[in-house]
Amino acid sequence: MTKNAPLGLLALIVAQTLCALFFFSDVFADALEKWPNFVTVHIVVEAIASVVLLIGVAFESRMLINLLRREAHLKEQLSLAAGAFHDIVTQRFHEWGLTPSEQDVALFTLKGLAIPEIAAVRGSAEGTIKAHLGAIYRKAGVNGRGAFLALFIEELMVGPAQPEQAAA
Repeated sequence: MTKNAPLGLLALIVAQTLCALFFFSDVFADALEKWPNFVTVHIVVEAIASVVLLIGVAFESRMLINLLRREAHLKEQLSLAAGAFHDIVTQRFHEWGLTPSEQDVALFTLKGLAIPEIAAVRGSAEGTIKAHLGAIYRKAGVNGRGAFLALFIEELMVGPAQPEQAAA
């Protein structure tokens, strides 16, 4: 949902509500004009159309509220997932005993940077980055970039450990 979508939907709901009020006032004015024989096909059709329009407004309002709640929930879940991923990465780096330089290189690797890009960002030689990556892969028990990335992807796909698994 784009940033302006809720405002656009809200404007549409307000416009439809105003139209419904206009139609109801027209039905009421027509009924008063024809009183006591106010039940005509024209008035009945206008009244039904007005009621249906109000039902549509109520439905759209409810959908908008549900969409906004869902968006807020998804943003919260994304924030939690990002925090959980950061915690997993930090925990693994600590378990493997990575040096601060190796941690930087490992983070850049997780972000998808290539060796020349990491070297440029860190102001290091490509050989230094390759040496760090070799140490990282050895400490992590993997043999390359793909296996290194797979460690973290697998962790995310499995999800949090169940209480029984954590105790074991």
